[in-house]
Amino acid sequence: MALKFPIFMDAQSTTPCDPRVVEAMLPYFTEKFGHPASRNHPFGWEAEGAVDAARQKLARLIGARDPKELVFTSGGTEAINLALKGAAEMYREKGNHIVTTVIEQRAGLDTCKRLERQGFEVTYLPVGPGGLVDVDEVRKAITNKTILVSVMFANNEIGTLQDIAGLGRLAKEKGVIFHTDATQAVGKVPVNVEALGVDLLSCTAHLMYGPKGVGALYVRRKGPRVRLAPMIDGGGHERGMRSGTLPVPLIVGFGRAAEICEEIMPEESARLATLRDRLQDLILSSVDEAFLNGDPERRLPQNLNISFAYVEGESVLMGLNRETALSSGSACTSATLEPSYVIAALGASTELAHSSIRFSLHRFNTEEEVEVVAKRTIEVVKRLRDMSPLYELAKEGVDLKSIQWKAE
Repeated sequence: MALKFPIFMDAQSTTPCDPRVVEAMLPYFTEKFGHPASRNHPFGWEAEGAVDAARQKLARLIGARDPKELVFTSGGTEAINLALKGAAEMYREKGNHIVTTVIEQRAGLDTCKRLERQGFEVTYLPVGPGGLVDVDEVRKAITNKTILVSVMFANNEIGTLQDIAGLGRLAKEKGVIFHTDATQAVGKVPVNVEALGVDLLSCTAHLMYGPKGVGALYVRRKGPRVRLAPMIDGGGHERGMRSGTLPVPLIVGFGRAAEICEEIMPEESARLATLRDRLQDLILSSVDEAFLNGDPERRLPQNLNISFAYVEGESVLMGLNRETALSSGSACTSATLEPSYVIAALGASTELAHSSIRFSLHRFNTEEEVEVVAKRTIEVVKRLRDMSPLYELAKEGVDLKSIQWKAE
């Protein structure tokens, strides 16, 4: 089959909707269009049944004991906001301290910044060179005023997988609520909220081959029972935690996407990891001064993040954008020209943080696409370096840090 351009390898920003998901959704737009809260006629019963079935499928995927522990939202951002703001408001009498990390996605960091303006105290923990937060550092950060620990499951730029089980055990020991932003992890790697000791978990459909516009928040009901103050009032839907008419077609799609992920995750993860490793080997074996970002082992199977010294990441993207869809960081911050705060948090220089490129593969990528993307990336980086006086000086052995660029 002929290659179709541009080749999409930005699957940590979004994934293509699986045709099987679209097929499952279609009847709920036109034929089965009832309101799930209309409990006095068959249209409503049918819609409610479809939502319940989807809730069960998602609960099974994340290992939730009770499907009712899942609250549907408009996406991952709302789920994260509800988790952090809802817990902060509900437990404010107990304490006002939250512990998180410096590499959370913007939905988490910006929500914490807002809570700080409302009088909460937030500790932002650093990470190691591989992007992992030390569980012992989390332990040291917890005080008698701590009510919530929030650490993302898998990073959206470097793919690093945190020690969620260790953090879950610590939270239980200290009697604090543990939230994980699992928007990048659910459907890609095994997630089990019971085994991991997670109290709140955010996820979204569009990052697991489902539709945009729907997400979910897992809220533990037992051991401990977690309560949240709602952000949206009006009708008491979703057990009072999130009012509003449920988007039945999107929820049906979310459920079908979860069902497919559960069925094929082991095989799919292995295939994507093989393609990712091939892409990595091709690039790193052909380009000098190229550095892998994140932990080489504890990462998502489809993620590859590389910094190319002496070139701007945006220049690489511009050189590739007619043929390949990639990114230089999170889709949440792509409107800015700031270097990646995640790469900077690993200890990289500003220059290297500016030169990072994220490759993220998806279910429908092929080996041929990997070969083409690798080849073109190598060509573009080498062409840009041929135009770079800094690269030329570095190759001549000049210490760039010692150069005086202007007269005193």
